[in-house]
Amino acid sequence: MSVHEKSPIDSLDEVIRTAVEPHARSVDEEGRFPREALDALGDAGLLGLMSAPDVGGSGATQRDASRVIERLAGACGSTAMVTMMHYTATAVLEAHGRSEIRKAIAAGQHLTTLAFSEFGSRSRFWTPVSTATTRDGAVHLDASKSWVTSATEADSYVWSSRALRADGPMTLWLVPADAPGLKAGGVFDGLGLRGNGSVPVAAEGVVVPAEAQLGPDGEGLDVAFALVLPRFLLLNASFSIGLMDAVLEATVAHLTATRFEQADTSLANQPVARAALARMRMTTDAARALRDDTLTALETGRDDAQLRVLEVKAVAAEAAIEVTEQAMRLCGGAAFRKEVGIERRFRDARAARVMAPTTDALEDFVGRALCGLPLFDEGNL
Repeated sequence: MSVHEKSPIDSLDEVIRTAVEPHARSVDEEGRFPREALDALGDAGLLGLMSAPDVGGSGATQRDASRVIERLAGACGSTAMVTMMHYTATAVLEAHGRSEIRKAIAAGQHLTTLAFSEFGSRSRFWTPVSTATTRDGAVHLDASKSWVTSATEADSYVWSSRALRADGPMTLWLVPADAPGLKAGGVFDGLGLRGNGSVPVAAEGVVVPAEAQLGPDGEGLDVAFALVLPRFLLLNASFSIGLMDAVLEATVAHLTATRFEQADTSLANQPVARAALARMRMTTDAARALRDDTLTALETGRDDAQLRVLEVKAVAAEAAIEVTEQAMRLCGGAAFRKEVGIERRFRDARAARVMAPTTDALEDFVGRALCGLPLFDEGNL
């Protein structure tokens, strides 16, 4: 992109102002997919942000994508999560997908997502129990996926299964969302991220061509760790940071506007409230500093890059839980009112803790890395 050419990121603020923020509350309250926001992101070139220039995309960096997810999360958590999963799945398709799919994504006309988590393996996405078998020259997929973001709205899934013939633990596939034999169940009615469209998806003899395979048979875990995990963990951290920024803004507005009538002074004049607010800011800034350092470590090939990647989602997720909980305390009854926007972010923040790999799993990975142990035992694959 030349220095004179406008980047899609330049239109992000306008998209948020006109298509994301006006619908954020109804998306949450109605559990409605943020279609207006996704259409606007597509039209602005933001869904094709991570696509390569040779197929019409922007060829943006992980730092660029982190900025987009951070800003979207502050406005609408569901929109940010859908976009985050799209960017993450796009990484696999950019490396191993067909050109026509890549071009459609770059043009903002194709929404993709990951289909990794399964009922049989729960959050241990690296041990799929779903199967792929060959019959009559085609591949047949059978699975019970427990959560697929944008399940009924996406155009395709980056799908995991056991290896077809190889000894490795996983193979990845591109599965059209309208493939016969796929069934997405129900609607998402959960605590937070209520508009992200996460529902179970079952596959019963879903037929895909052999060329739908993404990467070598049995090497899907390697693909996931090289392409999916770093982007997913960084963008998840950016999601948490965006939530914290929005909550801080709302908390400052409440503390400076709410006054004690008799003393004619605001809550901001209370030292205890100011100290709590300061801790919220410092916690947010610490998470952002780790996220930015992780990006730098990856960009410069630093020796500690993998360790930073494993740390960043867990640190930011737990920070967001701490900050949003403190906001609920500081703002009292006002925080429970939906128009203030704090309680929505309070609920949305809790999703990152349980999204695979969970905080518990990441802490184990970090501990293994520090002790010089492999991330997985042989028996866990």
